[in-house]
Amino acid sequence: MLQRKIIVLWGNFNKVVGIIVLNQATDYALRMSLHLSKKGSNDITDAASISEKEKIPKRFLFKIINNLTRAGIVKSVRGKNGGFMLARSPEEITLYDIIEAAEGAIAVNKCLLDPNKCNKEATAHCIVRKELDKLRNEQIHKLQSISLKNLLEDA
Repeated sequence: MLQRKIIVLWGNFNKVVGIIVLNQATDYALRMSLHLSKKGSNDITDAASISEKEKIPKRFLFKIINNLTRAGIVKSVRGKNGGFMLARSPEEITLYDIIEAAEGAIAVNKCLLDPNKCNKEATAHCIVRKELDKLRNEQIHKLQSISLKNLLEDA
């Protein structure tokens, strides 16, 4: 399992609006998706090219691509000239879609995903949970507002 974490911050230097810690597999998923979005809508790219260009070890590449395929982000094409391509247009795929496909649901605390994870059994009236839920929603909204097309335009 990949252990390195990527920390994404947004906001100004005086006030950090959100923090998300992403694992290395998610970083690879983001790079793969952006790489495929640079190709034409019908261009098929083989795994070796993605691995080489994006510096992604092949041993992780197929697992990550399977997650992206299940999420409807990447399409797999079989055959002699097979490979991978985006399943949707770059403007329809957001950072949130990719992160969720690679990591699962975003939460800054376990109780946000499952109230039974609170050993105090206080999720209904916990002020910390309420504030963490606001932060989570801000993070999700921000990630949903950034598409692959936006990234391509900023590159």
